[in-house]
Amino acid sequence: MENSRDPNTETTGGVARPRELLYAERLTQWVLRLCPGASEALRLAARGQHICRWEIPRHSYPLTRAGYLQWRAELKKFHSQKAGDILREVGYPDDVIRRVQDLNLKKNFPDDPESRVLEDALCLVFLEFQFADLAAKSHDEKMVNALRKSWGKMSEAGRTEALKLNFGEREKALLKRALNG
Repeated sequence: MENSRDPNTETTGGVARPRELLYAERLTQWVLRLCPGASEALRLAARGQHICRWEIPRHSYPLTRAGYLQWRAELKKFHSQKAGDILREVGYPDDVIRRVQDLNLKKNFPDDPESRVLEDALCLVFLEFQFADLAAKSHDEKMVNALRKSWGKMSEAGRTEALKLNFGEREKALLKRALNG
């Protein structure tokens, strides 16, 4: 399991774990919660969404909006290729590999129902596990903008789940501002 090699860790439940392994587990849990009968390709795409992300660090691109977008575009291609290589190595057929890669590249989003599930799961992982930390070190307007973008990508099912999450007072206020325009 490639993500178990992540040198970056995140502590959860008092235990330090490889960050991208934890991310893949959380993303998979959300995919299965949103779509209990998720296809194997969708489950594999969730596991490979951030595969080996540490190999292309954010600081290797300019710390500008354009640099960020370039980094994200490069990561999508990298994750798709890496997942395809691993799946090919362990014997998956080409049609499954293509499907996983299409999901990782977000092809046919939002028209593809499985890409909608994956996007909802991505947004829900952000809201549940990353939002509070990012909000603590970001300006309110930046967070309101990020929340609006995330909300705009989510389906009604994803939004319903998001509203069930437990947010702190500041996060609730930011979400309220984002949703009420």
